[in-house]
Amino acid sequence: MSLPKKHIREIEYCLDKSMKQTLISRKFTGFGALATAIALLVSLLIPTAHAATYSLPNAPTNVTSYLGARGVVVKWTPGADVEPGVTGYVVSAGAGSCPIYVPASYHSVVTMPVVVGQPGGTPFVQAVNAYGFSKPGLSKQSFTASQLVKVASASNRVLQLLQFSDLHGAIETGGSFGTSLFMSNFAADRKSAAATITLSAGDNIGAAPPISTEFEEMPTIESMNLMKVDASVFGNHEHDRNLAHLQKVIGASDFQWVASNYGDDSLSALKSGVKAAKSYTIIDRGGFKVGIVGANTPETIEQVFPGNLDYTDASGAKKTIQIQAGVTGVNKAIVEAKDAGAEIVVVLIHQGWQENADGIAKGPYNNMAAQIKGASVIYGAHSHQTFSTLIPGGRGKAPVLLGEVRNAGVEYTRSQVCVQNGKVVGVALQHVLKAASSTINTGVVSTVTTPDAEGAALVKKYKDQLSAKLDVKIGQVSGVFPRGGSPAVERSGETPMGNYIADLMRAKYKTDFAIQNGGGIRDTFPAKTYIPANTALVRTGAGPLDVTLGDAFTVFPFGNQLATTVVTGANLWKALENGVGGNYPGDGRFPQISGFKYSFDASKPVGSRIVEVTKLDGTPIAKDSKEYTLTTLDYVIYGGDGYVNVFSPAQAKVKGALLDLFVDALKADMAAGKVTQVPVVDGRIKKVG
Repeated sequence: MSLPKKHIREIEYCLDKSMKQTLISRKFTGFGALATAIALLVSLLIPTAHAATYSLPNAPTNVTSYLGARGVVVKWTPGADVEPGVTGYVVSAGAGSCPIYVPASYHSVVTMPVVVGQPGGTPFVQAVNAYGFSKPGLSKQSFTASQLVKVASASNRVLQLLQFSDLHGAIETGGSFGTSLFMSNFAADRKSAAATITLSAGDNIGAAPPISTEFEEMPTIESMNLMKVDASVFGNHEHDRNLAHLQKVIGASDFQWVASNYGDDSLSALKSGVKAAKSYTIIDRGGFKVGIVGANTPETIEQVFPGNLDYTDASGAKKTIQIQAGVTGVNKAIVEAKDAGAEIVVVLIHQGWQENADGIAKGPYNNMAAQIKGASVIYGAHSHQTFSTLIPGGRGKAPVLLGEVRNAGVEYTRSQVCVQNGKVVGVALQHVLKAASSTINTGVVSTVTTPDAEGAALVKKYKDQLSAKLDVKIGQVSGVFPRGGSPAVERSGETPMGNYIADLMRAKYKTDFAIQNGGGIRDTFPAKTYIPANTALVRTGAGPLDVTLGDAFTVFPFGNQLATTVVTGANLWKALENGVGGNYPGDGRFPQISGFKYSFDASKPVGSRIVEVTKLDGTPIAKDSKEYTLTTLDYVIYGGDGYVNVFSPAQAKVKGALLDLFVDALKADMAAGKVTQVPVVDGRIKKVG
């Protein structure tokens, strides 16, 4: 088949004039109508198509640098082309340096500004695309602080940001930094830049180990005070208890809580004495006035127990905190912060990146970030994953830095914002890991391994009160119940702990089915974030491994009750669609199950992802009115995690605590001289497509 010459000329013109810009814009918005039309026309000319291979950028090579008249001149050779295409390059020298951004279409040489007092270091170059940053291309030359002072200028300034999120009370040093190592590392980082601000993107408390939950989360707030946190947004887990508890938390915090999407009426309830949450705050540090704006996930109302957002206003009327979706409140607060004198604005969003797929970085965090106007840095949270990239800049326009970290204190980000002659000219980010001295995609970052004595003493004070109660051995397991994956496997597929607890629930109450929300499983087992004081317990090796009451509290920290109810076939399908819905993968509502099987296709539209639901023998479960008995959590029955109007609350019967069921099963095995076996996944949940 051939096309008229007129159509061929139109294709050539479109490709020549529009394709480069289309390929850039697709990173965040996908192909527009023009690009789609072109693709359809081109497909008529090209009979076979090949699936694109997407990846992070390749590292720049042949990086060299030398001292110029106005800074450090850095040259490099771009790496091989990838999809999504490289949008730019970041040239930096790590903590305390002044990074500069170079659009990909410009050139491969730039002068990196030098600030007065900048520490010595080695320049490096990273390519960036929608998926993230390349590994660094390190310069062959390094420079001492005394060499850099010769080209430093007072017109160059750097703001350093230290950021973490989803700490969830992981204040013990082990797999996590913990209070003491966060303190020592942050103190070392602050020596690199006088203008250093420390931030959290939410979920500091809730879903936490006993060392925090058993003391009303106060050890975590005291830890954040010692860590010199400046501001935090609320996450959904800040609302795990009632509003009186959150008011107590606010009163104990030496840092400022921010939330721009709560509205003035709701914010008025979040106060304790003279301390109150705000839609934004301004921090004056090292010559910078920095606006901090926050936004919590609007799904909080689905993710906390009914009543936790209720309050009584000044007139005595009962109200519920309203958490607005979208970025209207964020953009309004940015304008207000700048009107109040903020030179730079940083936004903390308690929403997460989900995955890189089809050439696009996907997730509620990314969707919101693309709509936010006027911020230089936007941090994400909530999905417990590592991610960073830039929203591209151009001539006269600085890029916007995006970054997110994993949960439980295993990493934090160290970012630099460079201002030259009053304008932001570059941003850079490093992920600093507890587990190793290297970062995610950004080269080597040394960490401080000496704990801060004051932080260690705080943790010990609370730990000493717990050990006698929680170091009690409740059983042995054949190995570690795994919790790997990105996102964590219990939020995206079948997992041994999901099978184990759901099978216990169904067997205990003799129901047809059982469902456990994946987000209710909070750690490996034995728990990484619970560290027994009793060193005689066997915690590592091939097994069997000793498990304690503290481990059980850490894996299932919410205090949920189990309940039985009924569900129709139609509502079971509806429940499963909710479980694999909008924020898959990574959402806590993902259903771990017992007594039946289901398969789903996440590539299909939300609401039509469930492919098949059957009994264990393969008999289909139809979308009809036939009723089945079910065991699940009271939280889920009453609509938690979006399970609204599916599990017949009127017929529900509360039976007992989830934690008791779990502990009793382990104790029973131990009493019988048995080692509890880690279940093997059996295919009850299948992802297809």
